[in-house]
Amino acid sequence: MKKKPATPSAIPPKLQALRRQGTLHPHPEKVTDPLFRENEFFDPHDGLQVKYEMVRRVLHEGGSVTQTAAAFGFSRPAFYQTQATFQAGGLASLIAHKRGPQRAHKLSEQALSFLDQLQTTEGRLPVRTLLQRLQDQFGIRVHRRSLERAWNRRKKKRR
Repeated sequence: MKKKPATPSAIPPKLQALRRQGTLHPHPEKVTDPLFRENEFFDPHDGLQVKYEMVRRVLHEGGSVTQTAAAFGFSRPAFYQTQATFQAGGLASLIAHKRGPQRAHKLSEQALSFLDQLQTTEGRLPVRTLLQRLQDQFGIRVHRRSLERAWNRRKKKRR
């Protein structure tokens, strides 16, 4: 039997805040370090705190990377990734960021104007034809839905 996901009201406010901020540790149960088990100040759910303490333990206390990473619920490669991220960007860099493009980046205003002009001069063309012309003219391939979203965003701007 599948377990039902917890309703937002059943999740403690601190965990909700950590999730919103992108700092909720994905596996707090794997954090076995005594610091997080014996001291109320240290929260194994706070991924930012866990990562910082893990890096600090190795760099300033000389802990073993393998043992420290395991005690904080991470793998050795994850430790090295976290260490490099921290050394390059400080504490704020340890906050998870969304991956991939954050906005539409293929369909420029020039490409959309080209498609508008095609429809004006040649009448309403099927989306498949428009996408092929876009690829022929600009060398970019986009999904049908990406084009539809770009047009919708454009319509909203014109209002």
